[in-house]
Amino acid sequence: MRPDTPAENVDHTAEAARLERTAGLYPEDAEALLLRAAAHLELSGDRPTATTLYDRLLSSPDGLENPHLVRALKASNLWEYGHEAEARAIIEGVRMASPGDPAPWVIVAESLESHDELEAAHDTFTEAVRRLLTDVAEPPYATHPLLFGRHRVRRMLGKSHDEWDALADTVHSLPITLDELHDPKRVWSLGSENPAELEAEILRLRAELGAYREALSRPFPVAVLHWPATELTELLEAYPTLASEYPTHEEHLATIETALRELSSSGTPNLGIVTGTVPSYEAFAASELSSPGDTTLLPQYATTLAARGRAVAWPPQQGAACWCGSGTAYGQCHGSTA
Repeated sequence: MRPDTPAENVDHTAEAARLERTAGLYPEDAEALLLRAAAHLELSGDRPTATTLYDRLLSSPDGLENPHLVRALKASNLWEYGHEAEARAIIEGVRMASPGDPAPWVIVAESLESHDELEAAHDTFTEAVRRLLTDVAEPPYATHPLLFGRHRVRRMLGKSHDEWDALADTVHSLPITLDELHDPKRVWSLGSENPAELEAEILRLRAELGAYREALSRPFPVAVLHWPATELTELLEAYPTLASEYPTHEEHLATIETALRELSSSGTPNLGIVTGTVPSYEAFAASELSSPGDTTLLPQYATTLAARGRAVAWPPQQGAACWCGSGTAYGQCHGSTA
């Protein structure tokens, strides 16, 4: 969610303005684009204007895909520039709503944690993992920050390990253990005069930063274009020259899976899939002063959709539905021969 770019390398105010302009051009993607714009405004220090953007989203007549996320971000931002009472009220509202998406839980819990409300943060993390992970065979990737955050807060509170902490250890993949990363004594290590202690702490910090960057890394450098069956039929009826790219829908789906597996085996990270629609593709072609029948536009269209926040990660998490839209689990659909 947050742009992972140092302030010295980007003009956050200008980037926020660019994203707002893009949101005006693509209203169907306004929510994702304006959230990114608000994040840049927060990084620039202009928190009141970021709050204005959150309010603009919350007052949208068309509704939002994730209103709890917007409220959580607004609360976190408000608390950072002195509006504690309002932030607390919004946080309580998010908790009462008990969203099914882990992101709002993570944001409000970390906001409480950052303001030394450790017991409240612990209760929020715990409430979230019970709500989202009870009777779940394998925690989805998006829920990992809940487990890690709860583990971190419990270490600061001096609580002993429980079953959720054990689960956090299971999904943790870095070479340094969570107990080391979340050791409250680490802060004292930074003041040590012992070179070995300092070197060990630097290694831990690098590992922790790597975990955050992995979680925040969301543009998709490679996003493959997917057409649902009805959209592909409409596309080929309107633009027959594209038939050479898409002989059949089944072959189109197989080509996507094959291409992504080849990219993955070659070491390409952060692979994604974007789903096209004929109206948005025609609008894109018009903006490029080109014909939709031009096959060279297809990869550019895919890149543009990814930049607008439309990419979903590939491969899907274990047990998740297949990216093709069949409704079948990925492991029993296009992932069955992985």
